[in-house]
Amino acid sequence: MSPCTRIASVSELPPEGELREFRLETGAWAGPGTVCIANSGGVFHALGNVCPHKGAPLSQGCIEDGKLVCAWHGWEFALSSGQCITHSGASIKVFELFIQGDDVFLKT
Repeated sequence: MSPCTRIASVSELPPEGELREFRLETGAWAGPGTVCIANSGGVFHALGNVCPHKGAPLSQGCIEDGKLVCAWHGWEFALSSGQCITHSGASIKVFELFIQGDDVFLKT
């Protein structure tokens, strides 16, 4: 089983249609120190927070038609798979997110 990391409480999650960046505890993460959480239609998605194009923080982007859109250059990513819709072959990592009580966990 993959290790789990607590990233937030439920009250800290983004409202409908918004994105939010969460920092991860040092030592609990093998990758970048932040993750982007998207709330699309009341469903939360956890994604890598760095755009593969120019390194933009994806949490500064927006959600349009169920896609995460990078604020810097408009690259679009499918929330469920992390696949880039506008540039074939590019993608961002998708993480499993789950809620237990008032705590939000990410499988790392």
